[in-house]
Amino acid sequence: MSEIQCEIAANAGMIIQRVVLNSRPGKNGVPVAENFRLEQSTISDMIQVGQVRVRTMYLSVDPYMRCRMNEDTGSDYLLPWQLSEVADGGGIGVVEESKHDNLAKGDFVTSFNWPWQTVAILDGSLLQKLVPQLVNGRLSYFLGAAGITGLTALLGIKEKGHVTVGANQTMVVSGAAGACGSLAGQEMGFDAAINYKKGDVAEQLRELCPGGVDVYFDNVGGDISDTVISQMNQNSHIILCGQISQYNKDVPYPPPLPPDIEKIQKERNITRERFLVLNYMDKQEASVLQLCQWIQEGKLKVRETVVEGLANIGAAFQSMMNGGNIGKQIVSVSK
Repeated sequence: MSEIQCEIAANAGMIIQRVVLNSRPGKNGVPVAENFRLEQSTISDMIQVGQVRVRTMYLSVDPYMRCRMNEDTGSDYLLPWQLSEVADGGGIGVVEESKHDNLAKGDFVTSFNWPWQTVAILDGSLLQKLVPQLVNGRLSYFLGAAGITGLTALLGIKEKGHVTVGANQTMVVSGAAGACGSLAGQEMGFDAAINYKKGDVAEQLRELCPGGVDVYFDNVGGDISDTVISQMNQNSHIILCGQISQYNKDVPYPPPLPPDIEKIQKERNITRERFLVLNYMDKQEASVLQLCQWIQEGKLKVRETVVEGLANIGAAFQSMMNGGNIGKQIVSVSK
C-alpha cells in the first residue's frame, strides 16, 4: 500500500473496491463492459445502531438492469443508475459486524438493492437472513432458483398461465436456456427444445406443437415471439415476463406487436398480460419454501454461469445481454 493509500485509510476508514456506471450506452445502444468502471473507494470503519457491515459474496446480473442504464428507465418501479455512482442489484453477503438486534456476525443476508462493492455498510432492517441448508449450502441459489428469478417463473405460470389440470395444454418458453426460462420450463416439464440460431423456428415449432400453443412464457419478444404468437390457439395466453431482445431499443414496455401479429392476437382472443412478481410478494415466503423443497429433492435442476471477481461484472453483464449465459448469471466476489 502506498503512503497516499495509507493516509486515505487512516483518515477515511476502510478501503474497498466498487463498480460505478461509467457511461450510458444510449437508449438504442448496445451495452458493453466499458459502461462500468471499477474504482477504489472508502467506507467508514464505524457503523451506527441498526446497521451492519457486510462482505459481498455474490451479485446478480439481470436483463432488467439494461433499463437502469438509461436516464429514464421507462418504469415507475425502477430507478436509473447515476453516472459515477455505485450500481446495485440483487446480492448476497456475510455479516462482519452488526449493530442490528436480529443480525449477528457470520449471518448470511440478501437484498434487492445490494451495492456493487466488496464491502458495504447497510441498514439491517432492509436485509433478509438466509438459511444455507434450504439450498443445500449453495447460497447463490437465493439469487436465482430460490430467489426472485424462481419466484417469477413459479408465480408467473400460477398467476398468469391459466394452466388447467388435465387440459393437455401446450406451453412454449422463450429464452429457455436463461435464468428464468430454464426454471419456467421445468414447472411443466420440458419435452423438446429449439435452437433459434439453427434452422427454421416456425417450421420446428409446427412439428413439435402440431396442436398449436396454449400458453406462451415470453422472455425475449421480437421475431421469436411473433413466430410463437402466430401459432397460438384461440383463447390462449401469453405470460409477458421479459423482452430482452427489445431492451436496447427506445420502445415502450411492453413493446407493441407488429400490426399483423396484433391482428392475430385480437382475432384469437389471446391474452398478453404483463407479469410483475413484485405485485405478488405476499406469496413470496411460501413460494420460496416450495422452490427450496424442489431443489433439495432434485426436482428442480439449477444451472448457473459464474464469473469470478467484481472487476469482471461489466463483462458478465455484456455477455448476459448477448445470451452468453446458461441459467442464472452470477458474479462471485468473495468466498
